[in-house]
Amino acid sequence: MQNKNYERVYNMSFAGVYPHYIEKAEKKGRTKEEVHEIIFWLTGYDEKSFREHLDNKTNFRTFFEQAPQINPNVSLIKGVICGYRVEDIEEELMRNIRYLDKLIDELAKGKAMEKILRK
Repeated sequence: MQNKNYERVYNMSFAGVYPHYIEKAEKKGRTKEEVHEIIFWLTGYDEKSFREHLDNKTNFRTFFEQAPQINPNVSLIKGVICGYRVEDIEEELMRNIRYLDKLIDELAKGKAMEKILRK
């Protein structure tokens, strides 16, 4: 992926992509609450602060830059998403975005929450 593509992703509204995360999970019998649990685990947001970002249509860059705390266990997330190994993505912001994609993917594939959240 090239940097101009990164910028396009960074400027996308998180609120615009969020319904796709929910839809992907629900199609496979998972819940919106589980998607929230993953997002909160990854970013440190709570329901109130998360809702503010959705209401404000925050872009991905701001969403991740303002995250209270990226979970220290993110380094345990391994694997391929969108053709790239998440652990090999050098740019931190894109790596964090792809971590979220990977976790939602794992949820949709039926993985147990304890494994998704690296407990």
